[in-house]
Amino acid sequence: MLGASRRSLSAVARLRGAASCRAVSPSVSSPDFPNKVSESEHGAPQFQKRSFTLLSVPSSFGFHKFQQSNLRESITINKRYESSAAAVDSADSSCEKFEYQAEVNRLMDLIVHSLYSNKEVFLRELVSNASDALDKLRYLSVTEPDLLRDGVDLDVRIQADKDNGIVTITDSGIGMTKQELVDSLGTIAHSGTAKFLKALKESQEAGKDSNLIGQFGVGFYSAFLVADKVIVSTKSPKSDKQYIWEGEANSSSYTIREETDPEKLLPRGTRLTLFLKNEDKGFAHPEKIQKLVKNYSQFVSFPIYTWQEKGHTKEVEVDEDPTEAKKEGDDGTTAEQKKKKTKTVIEKYWDWELTNETQPIWLRNPKEVTTQEYNEFYRKTFNEYLDPLASSHFTTEGEVEFRSILFVPSVKKEELIDSKTKNIRLYVKRVFISDDFDGELFPRYLSFVKGVVDSNDLPLNVSREILQESRIVRIMRKRLVRKAFDMILGISLSENRDDYERFWENFGKFLKLGCMEDKENHKRLAPLLRFFSNQSENEVISLDEYVENMKPEQKDIYYVAADSVTSAKNAPFLERLTEKEYEVLFLVDPMDEVAIQNLKSYKEKNFVDISKEDLDLGDKNEEKEKEIKQEFSKTCDWIKKRLGHKVARVDISHRLSSSPCVLVSGKFGWSANMERLMRAQTMGDPASLEFMRSRRVFEINPDHPIIKSLNVACEANPDDPEALRAVDVLFETALISSGFTPDNPRELSSKIYEMMGTAFAGKWTSGSAEVEHSQPSPLPGIQNNEASEAEVVEPVQVEQQK
Repeated sequence: MLGASRRSLSAVARLRGAASCRAVSPSVSSPDFPNKVSESEHGAPQFQKRSFTLLSVPSSFGFHKFQQSNLRESITINKRYESSAAAVDSADSSCEKFEYQAEVNRLMDLIVHSLYSNKEVFLRELVSNASDALDKLRYLSVTEPDLLRDGVDLDVRIQADKDNGIVTITDSGIGMTKQELVDSLGTIAHSGTAKFLKALKESQEAGKDSNLIGQFGVGFYSAFLVADKVIVSTKSPKSDKQYIWEGEANSSSYTIREETDPEKLLPRGTRLTLFLKNEDKGFAHPEKIQKLVKNYSQFVSFPIYTWQEKGHTKEVEVDEDPTEAKKEGDDGTTAEQKKKKTKTVIEKYWDWELTNETQPIWLRNPKEVTTQEYNEFYRKTFNEYLDPLASSHFTTEGEVEFRSILFVPSVKKEELIDSKTKNIRLYVKRVFISDDFDGELFPRYLSFVKGVVDSNDLPLNVSREILQESRIVRIMRKRLVRKAFDMILGISLSENRDDYERFWENFGKFLKLGCMEDKENHKRLAPLLRFFSNQSENEVISLDEYVENMKPEQKDIYYVAADSVTSAKNAPFLERLTEKEYEVLFLVDPMDEVAIQNLKSYKEKNFVDISKEDLDLGDKNEEKEKEIKQEFSKTCDWIKKRLGHKVARVDISHRLSSSPCVLVSGKFGWSANMERLMRAQTMGDPASLEFMRSRRVFEINPDHPIIKSLNVACEANPDDPEALRAVDVLFETALISSGFTPDNPRELSSKIYEMMGTAFAGKWTSGSAEVEHSQPSPLPGIQNNEASEAEVVEPVQVEQQK
């Protein structure tokens, strides 16, 4: 049949038969013919048999300029060709004209008028058909050895004539009889056509890519994506005759005739000649053909040869100057008696060149493949210059079978915003399908992983719709993700710690994104995360290392978010935890806090933000706390009344030891770091920002002298302006030290200057009159003469001490 059954049920182009052919009854398109299309149990049309291909031996185009004489066409497949296929004369009285089956006309314009944007897949389809024909022949020859009696090698050969825009594809496969040509190239199942048109309409209405080539396949008719006319010359070993099928685009009929030219007879197989459209003649360049074969059919199991221009060096004589030839040399000999001069030139010629590798590395036993071979395959396949950090070669069997090799790059090229990458190359039965995926095979956060996947369970043509809906693909994705995590975990457990530090520097953000997007794999993601801490400021540590270093009485994993390690280290929230020698993670990357909040816990230990309210360090003394609350309850109410809506409440702090106060966030509100990040968002919602920041709690340290002084002021004179100003300054200062941004920094500065002026008034005053000429003090509240004395007298004293 025409290649794989899934490919042969493709959209059909309208073909025009030669005018000189006699018409044949339309009954040839009747569904009663053998080898007709049937519907599978899933409703998809399928051929009942596969007995032919559409590729064959090329004939002469006579396009090689380096030859002056006309060369006879070479018909032996394994012989070196020096020309390509010539145009076939269809004006033969013996040819028959056939009409296509009904419903085909509805598909005419779709393929011919560039329905598919990716035209280069035509070569992939036709080469795959050729491979199927060779497979069919090899399979049948086990029971019918006579099929190989011609002794022709099993291979595929492709020639390109860039001058005339002709491409010829030849295989030595099973070939076709006349009846098989009629049954396969002239009919199509109604259900397949209807489903194709329905899918096309739905994709257009949804505004999606109309490239349905993967869902229904184009098979042989992919040739009409680039060709105006296609000629198929085929010889089946089961028949004594060779037949030529000829059709043109925008036609409803085709012709079949017997080959009578003895120079064009094939020993076995099929020759497919494509006469390209003007706009698609770029495909007729030998370099282009070679590139497409290497991209799509690099690992087809049969050799693929392309017709390429080559060259070898040759020494030729150089004509000498006659005047120089008559001169005598120093030894008395003439120049003519000396050795003649030569030069090296490159002589060009055309020959077959093996283009593919028949044994892909992923089909080999992993124990037999060296690290050097993996690295070489990685660099060559993905155009890299550095070896990968790690690789994983595995085969999955059982419900779904596929082979794969995955790699972790050494450097980062993709960014998180790049949702589409070309890092995963999907093969079906060793035929390249696509590398343009958007999360179907790998989630976005693992888009940095590179590799190849080869499946025998997927249809040869795979569209995005199939990838999204296929149960096989879902199982493949699940297993690929697990293997990727195992590979990354192997790097983290390596004795060389630098390897994982390099990985984390390049791809740590991707894993943090995974914590946000992939809840199912949190247990695999968490051990791979790394953070700084108050006990490890110079190098990152894992959560496993944190848990291992936890104190026996410690119940939770503590963290604090800040814009830098320095800010986190000096945050007032750490004071009591540092005294207790508790380790605190520093979340200094913008993604850290969100990633941790999505994880929620690790090894049954909850993540606790020490900048949030109700922090429990497990050392509460209820009786002592009760006494302190009674002692400072009036002060807390007094401060809350002064601050008003700026805070939700005022509490006694259990996390401070040296700072007088701190401002903490509500349990379910944003932290200071998150508020800072949300403010920086260009599309941030001010209303939500105001709501989330409203739950601020002002905590005071009852052991600090400032708080004790305020407690006395509250008892003695709660309306004292100086005390009230001190509360304001205390709150504004706590805003800054806690990581928040004051609403009015200028007002805070003025209050600080005022208090400094009051505190410094008369502190450095001297009775000396020598300082009257000094400059005025910049501090408010200090008299000019006092400032002058301070600024002049103090430096003089220092000089005297020296």
